[in-house]
Amino acid sequence: MTSVNNKIYQPNEHAEATKLTEQQVLIAGGGNVGLSFALLLAHHGIASTLLEKNSYPNISPDDDELRSHYLDSRNTALSRRTVQIYQEIGLWSQLQSHACRIDAVQISEQGSFGRAQLNKAEERVESFGQVMENAWLGRKLLLAAQNEPLVTLIDNADVTAIDQQADGVTLSFNYYDGDEGAQQLQGSVLVACDGRDSTVRQLLNIGTTTYDYKQTAVVGVVETDQPHKHTAIERFSPAGPLAVLPLTDPEGDGNDEYQKGHRRSVVWVCPKGEETRYLEDDEHFLQTLQQAFGPRAGTFIKAGRRGAYPLTRVLADKQVEGRCVIMGNSAHTLHPVAGQGFNLCMRDAHVLAQMMGAQVMKGADIGDPKLLKRYEKARQTDQKRVIRFCDAVVHGFTHPNPAIKLARNVALVAFDKLPNVKPLVANYAMGLKS
Repeated sequence: MTSVNNKIYQPNEHAEATKLTEQQVLIAGGGNVGLSFALLLAHHGIASTLLEKNSYPNISPDDDELRSHYLDSRNTALSRRTVQIYQEIGLWSQLQSHACRIDAVQISEQGSFGRAQLNKAEERVESFGQVMENAWLGRKLLLAAQNEPLVTLIDNADVTAIDQQADGVTLSFNYYDGDEGAQQLQGSVLVACDGRDSTVRQLLNIGTTTYDYKQTAVVGVVETDQPHKHTAIERFSPAGPLAVLPLTDPEGDGNDEYQKGHRRSVVWVCPKGEETRYLEDDEHFLQTLQQAFGPRAGTFIKAGRRGAYPLTRVLADKQVEGRCVIMGNSAHTLHPVAGQGFNLCMRDAHVLAQMMGAQVMKGADIGDPKLLKRYEKARQTDQKRVIRFCDAVVHGFTHPNPAIKLARNVALVAFDKLPNVKPLVANYAMGLKS
């Protein structure tokens, strides 16, 4: 047996316990999207059991909250809408100490005249979003789930089969903690948050439409000699879109004015096959960044360990099959340009949790296939808009045709100068319109 969220998981007893009349949601995939969805459901009084293939780390609220790796982390840009969602479930107060505001966004193209800037004062917003270390976000989500009575966590669980009935779903999985072996759970609905290569999606025979950008994202943290002043820099190069985002200092709140703010998150996109030298040679990586960004961020003086991630768009052919929902990267894995992927997933999770909460209030079935189809339809506009936007930016700013290059730089200038355009784009970027 294993102890999770202060509960002892007894495989056979738990399998019987789930055969109750109360409705519950089964969630496959316990990353940041799966954990967030479970907490959103709990906010609406809905119980869930979350299965994660990997082992969860042993953490406690008393663990050291300072950053243990000053220049060694992956980071996520949280839109204003995502921040609002975490505020709704009372979690933002636990997250914000390691979040860094984005007060301004600078957009430009290497070697071209086009420039644009978004400023929070002009748009009359508190910020355009927050940048947070993935490790911190995951740690706090896991702690919250462990302390939530309506959430049961099962790690070391490998999903093997799905059987749908008229009134529920049976999920089979191998449980790796001793010699327990194959187990089953029953629920009213199954939601897959198990990533780009989703096992659940494959078991349901849901196909995908894929596109290989032939690019690799090199992701890491750097230090500059100048403070970031809460400014995100989006820079487009012939190789692909680049971004430098503000991060907190190793101690204290990154939103405090006294913070020096020399840490920055970097997403460097390069053609596939060129990433090895950027990963292994710090000096080459820093010099390349300097050449691409010029003096905008100051001098790049230190780089931490980097990771490389091949960029492929993966879209599920459908997101609902009977009582099963495909969510998160299982439904849509996007290019990291403009940091839209995780935020789109959070809006999906928020809408589905709300719809299920409304069903509970009516005493109706939270796994009703008609309800789930309404969810799928309700999310299409937002999803298609974000997918089109990401692809348009990637292809539009890497196209070598001189006429297209001129057109996009004129468009940047127009975006910067024309009234009423910035607020519209800013609201979309912040996830406030869908």
